[in-house]
Parts: sequence; C-alpha cells; structure tokens
Amino acid sequence: MRNETLAESGHSGEVKRGQVILVAYLTAALDLTFLFMQFGIIPYLAKNLGLDSVGFGYLQTTFGVLQLVGGYIFGRFADQFGARAALILSGASGSVFFLLMSLSTSIPLLFLSRLPGVFMHGIPGAQKLITDMTTPSQRADALGKLGLCFGIGMIVGSALGGVLSTKFGIFVPAYVGLVGSLINTLIAVVWIPSQTKPKLNQHVTEHSTSQSGSLFSIREILRLMKFPGVMEVFIVKVLAGLPIGLFMIMFSIISMDFFGLEAVESGYLMSYFGVLQMVVQGLVVGKLTNHCTEMTLLKLSVFVFAGVGLGMALMRTVWHYCIIAVPLVFAFSMLATITDSILTKAVPSSDTGAMLGICASVQPLTRTVGPTIGGVLYKQFGVSSFGYLQLVVNIGLFVYLLKTKISLRETKS
Repeated sequence: MRNETLAESGHSGEVKRGQVILVAYLTAALDLTFLFMQFGIIPYLAKNLGLDSVGFGYLQTTFGVLQLVGGYIFGRFADQFGARAALILSGASGSVFFLLMSLSTSIPLLFLSRLPGVFMHGIPGAQKLITDMTTPSQRADALGKLGLCFGIGMIVGSALGGVLSTKFGIFVPAYVGLVGSLINTLIAVVWIPSQTKPKLNQHVTEHSTSQSGSLFSIREILRLMKFPGVMEVFIVKVLAGLPIGLFMIMFSIISMDFFGLEAVESGYLMSYFGVLQMVVQGLVVGKLTNHCTEMTLLKLSVFVFAGVGLGMALMRTVWHYCIIAVPLVFAFSMLATITDSILTKAVPSSDTGAMLGICASVQPLTRTVGPTIGGVLYKQFGVSSFGYLQLVVNIGLFVYLLKTKISLRETKS
C-alpha cells in the first residue's frame, strides 16, 4: 500500500507522478466502462420489472438528482481527505450500486440501487488526482487525455453490456460491474499515494481556503465563484453546452423517430462517437493546448459550437448528423477540458476538488431538467429547434467573450 507522499523532486519524482497519472487514467477507463455497461441494460431491466416509460423517466431523474447533489459533496470530500480517499469512496459506492442492481428483482429495489450513485464520481476523482499531480501548464493536456478513457468506456462498456446480457442474462453485467468496481477500489488503495498534493501548495494556500468543515455549504460555493473570472467562465461552460445536452438527452427518441434507426444502428452510432472522442481528446486537444492560450481555445470552442448549431438546424438525415458530429465532439471536448483547466487554476489548490465537483454537477443538472425542456422543444418545434437554440446561445456567448476581458488570477505556482 502506498502511504508515502510524492514529495520527491527530480527524475524519480517525475517518474512516480507519471505512474500515478497512468493509474488515474486506468481507474477512469474502468469506471466509465462499467457505467456505460449499465446504461445499456438498465432500460431492459426496468422493462422486465414492469416499469413504464414515465416510471423509467423518474428512475433516470432520481439518478441525475443524486449525482447533482453528490458532485459538490464528493469534491469537498476530496479536498479534505485527498484524491486517494475520494477514489476509494467512488469505487466502494460503485460496488454497492452494482450489488443492489444485481439484487433488483422489484421496482423498489431498482430505485434503491440508484442511491449509491450520490458518491459514484470516478471521473471527478481522476480529474482531482491529475490536477494534484500536474503543473498548471501541463493540466489541460493531461485532463484532455481523459477523453481517451471516455471513448474506451463508451465503446467497450456499451458492447460488453449488450453481449453479456444477451448471452448470459440481464443481471450478468451487474455481476461484472460489482467485481470490476471492487478491483477499481483495490487499485486506488494499492497504487495511489495517500498524499498527492505538493506540501508547498497546501502551506501557501492555507489561509485562503475554506474555514468550514461542512461537506456541503452554499456559502463555500459562492466563495469559490467570487474568485476572479470563475463565475464568468462557469456560466460559459453551463450555457454553451446546454442546448446540445438537451438534444443528447432526447437522442434515444430522436434516433428512432427522426432518423429511423434500429437499436443496433444506434449502438454503431454511439461507437462512432466513442472513436471521435478518443481521437479528439487524445490527439487534438493536447496539441492545441501547447500552441494556443486557454482563452483563445475557449472562444474557438464556443464559435465551433455556434456552427454546429447551424448544422443541426439544417440536418435532415443521419449522415448529416455523422458529419456534424466531428465539430460537435471537438467543441464539446475542448469546452469541457479548457473550462475545467481554467477553473482549477483560478481557485486555491485546496479547493480544486470542490471546483471539479461543481463542474461535474453540470451534466447531472442537464439530465435532471433536460427531459422536460427537451421534450417540450422536440414536441412543439422539432429537431431543428435544438440547433437554432445552440446557434443563438453560442453566438451570444462568443460576442460576450470578444467584448469582455475576463480577469483570471492563477492561484498556484
């Protein structure tokens, strides 16, 4: 068990830091694989238990609300107890999640299995670990490579869930997820040091960090938002991706009604997205962060998002969507990586976990309110409404970024 810190400097320290970052990528890839595996089978399990479409919507909303509430709490936990403890908590929660799911022989048990999701935050945990282990100049590239993990998880998890449930039974993916989550927990215990933050950073920022011991505090969230540039960048992060987030929530219905896809064809489309995600975040984002400033890349991602909105407003076939998917994945990946990097640099090092937790709450928030808003847009105005909304919102944000000089103060050395 690695109870030591990474206080060593020089070559050996760099090697150890590199090894720990690789462990972060491994745990993230495994976590996402199991998550996508259960995403694929949960509709069929719910249907087998007699849950109708409305009830399934409640089930998804329950999970979204739990993730929304737990994101910030998990981040605060990581700040107070370290990235290692946070990843152990996430892995243990995942183990309980899949255990309860494997025992879900009734609708109440299925809803109960969602409860551990409040602390299932493997990606924010990995982001926290990477943030602790990298310098500000390395951070965007290192965080961007998590996109490779996302792509692997999406492709392998979706395929594995389908194969296991079809050949061996609906509960087998839950058994695999249980064993895998236990392994992920063990990896965190054995391979991640108990102390990952540089001691110097902790000392320097000691007086600028939270004075509250509570894991959830509105006052602490507001305090973080008051750091220079944080509120402005966070608002851009939320608004720029909101319209496409609404579209993706409705995509299972759109793929059937608008594109006329079968389940297998939808699976191929998801795999295509996974490959694009791997290529963009693994190869493109890192190179651009080495040659452009983060604010330039933020403006670029918003501008590309506006173009994606125009394309979505005009698309008529699934082949149009496959073409639009290339800039869509680029803008989505760039926006997520750059805003996470900017925001973690703008707050003290002892608050990076809380900041990442707030960032991680954006997607659950979209999942919570998305079905209602997205359903109204789709029913009343059609698929093109998502594109027009994307276009208008991001043109407004692009003009705002051009006209406003956002003051960012990097608080870490």
